[in-house]
Amino acid sequence: MASRLIEGSKLASEIKEGVKRKSSRLSFKPGLATVIVGSNPASKMYVSMKQKACVEAGFYFENFELPKNVSEGDLISLIGKLNVNGRIHGILLQLPLPKHINNEKVMESISPGKDVDGFHPLNMGRLMAGDESFAAATPKGIIRMLEEYKVKLEGKNVVVVNHSTVVGKPLALMLLNRNATVSVCHKYTKNLKEYTLKADVLITAVGVPKLVKSDMVKPGVVVVDAGISKSGDKTVGDVDFEGVSKKASLITPVPGGVGPMTIASLLENTLMAAERNKS
Repeated sequence: MASRLIEGSKLASEIKEGVKRKSSRLSFKPGLATVIVGSNPASKMYVSMKQKACVEAGFYFENFELPKNVSEGDLISLIGKLNVNGRIHGILLQLPLPKHINNEKVMESISPGKDVDGFHPLNMGRLMAGDESFAAATPKGIIRMLEEYKVKLEGKNVVVVNHSTVVGKPLALMLLNRNATVSVCHKYTKNLKEYTLKADVLITAVGVPKLVKSDMVKPGVVVVDAGISKSGDKTVGDVDFEGVSKKASLITPVPGGVGPMTIASLLENTLMAAERNKS
């Protein structure tokens, strides 16, 4: 079986162009602020990518870099100022944070209407109730790809290998909203292969190179690989692409699959926040 590629980069470009067109019709620029604590190279790279996308979309962008030893109070104080800043419509706190900072407490300090990452408890609760307005960017991008490629989710066995609040949990809720039968696996799951072999749709995001091998999936499976890590000088995903692509009906590449869709979804969320704020 020859797999078809789910071309995340192509779809993301189309979404970005749509966002740019809508943004250009506004009488103001949608504004995104990113906040990064410490000097994590990966975090800085992600922020740089988001800045580039914002500039291309015609957004206003500000980045705030704080030292690793910044106090929790000072971080919350900065977010409080961004909450009332009229030029800023979306606030993105780049994770991970240092261990001395309480993630949940800081996330709760972000105004729900500017929480373009969808991590505020109020937005999480809304997602539980079926309101996907501020869904987390990566799950939103994954769902959009599946819908674009006309992957039927209703009644299908969907296995998600990740149970984080960033990907796994919100994604599971979005899949349930579409009447899929969802299994959520993680590092404590015993015999992962037992679950993945039953998957009609397999979505993984754990950052373990080639975790999923060809003998762990059934023919015709749809595979979405949101994992990313380094293997030598190559960027790779969680799936052994060479082997699994021979059995899958659809599969995302790494890079060029989920990553671009995450950025595109973030732009959509920021534009929506700006439009709501002004209306």
